[in-house]
Amino acid sequence: MHPKSLSIKDFTYHLPDEKIALHPLAERDSSKLLIYKNGNLQDDIYKNIAGHLPESSFLIFNNTKVIKARIRFPKPTGGIIEIFCLEPAEAISEYSTVMNKREKVKWKCMIGGAGKWKQGPLKKQLTINNEEPECRQARLIIKATLIEKLTDAYMVEISWSPVSYSFAEVINFAGDIPLPPYIKRDTEAGDTERYQTVYAKAEGSVAAPTAGLHFTEKIFQQFAEKKISKDFVTLHVGAGTFKPVKAAHMQEHEMHAEWISVNIDTIENLLQNLQHTCIAVGTTSVRTLESLYWMGVKVFLQPGIKQLELGQWEVYEEPLLNRAIPAATALNALLSWLKQNGLTKLFTQTKILIAPGYKFRLINGIVTNFHQPQSTLLLLVAAAVGDDWKKLYEHALQNNYRFLSYGDGCLLFISK
Repeated sequence: MHPKSLSIKDFTYHLPDEKIALHPLAERDSSKLLIYKNGNLQDDIYKNIAGHLPESSFLIFNNTKVIKARIRFPKPTGGIIEIFCLEPAEAISEYSTVMNKREKVKWKCMIGGAGKWKQGPLKKQLTINNEEPECRQARLIIKATLIEKLTDAYMVEISWSPVSYSFAEVINFAGDIPLPPYIKRDTEAGDTERYQTVYAKAEGSVAAPTAGLHFTEKIFQQFAEKKISKDFVTLHVGAGTFKPVKAAHMQEHEMHAEWISVNIDTIENLLQNLQHTCIAVGTTSVRTLESLYWMGVKVFLQPGIKQLELGQWEVYEEPLLNRAIPAATALNALLSWLKQNGLTKLFTQTKILIAPGYKFRLINGIVTNFHQPQSTLLLLVAAAVGDDWKKLYEHALQNNYRFLSYGDGCLLFISK
């Protein structure tokens, strides 16, 4: 059955407000962990996760870093207009290039209070304390200019002075961590650290890859002792990841595109670990890894292809439908294509929608949090465990698990 025909009302459950975690626990690895394997459930906590993984397992983490994407500008007449930077509006070949730009950038944004932004640019002025004795304080002036209204957002030009600062530095000074809307409280100082994984590296996400929030250096030490290896991919999480599906049927839902970046070394590492249990930490890592497989298939079928991207429905339709190409063949084809094109990494966009009926090609398990009803993330979970997602979520609700971004999580071994 094509996922287009799925009815989203079949993927709902009642989530009481009191089950939504508004704050993280004091210790990252003390969150509850629900293990699902062969239809059976087991309760534990994250600090013991190594004991539930086979020796020599291979884990893939998303090392994206959340940027302070919410910038509040005062209106000349009083009040506030909030600009939420979603993604670059211009064509890019590498995300870090955008983050390091100086003087001005154009971004696709959501705007809180857009109707009150009548005309002219918005301005925000900050005083920055520097460590250098000769320049203890500096004044930063930021200007936002509305360029045009897009279908589902706005294009905004953000400029600043002095131009010696990068865009990454500007939003770090001026912005706030963008907590999801279901965390109904203001951002607090502690969120800067806790709404970020301990291994966050590549700036660009506007939401955290939340499954990774539970991992600590102590857990990584336990992995090493058990010969469990790890590697990293990058998927910059967009706000669309957490949006509930509003269409009655999936064919009417447009999947958001997200930027992925994967080094050649990581693809080679994947290839060498195909015989081991591969666990994706987070739905973003799942989507990245499965996208790698299908991009490899596209290259295998069309070696001369110039640009690699993956659309929402491509894997469910010809020419990719029912292609039984081994994972090793697909990854080798992708590696050859990258080398032939003089590339050391794959940097592109994916829109892949993983829903019931999907057959996983690279991974054997998923570490993930508990997701919103009627969301594409819940569809992905259902693709992994079938109708048992209902049993899984009912158990979590009945046993005081905490839900959503700052909540608890589960380790799912995929039903084959």
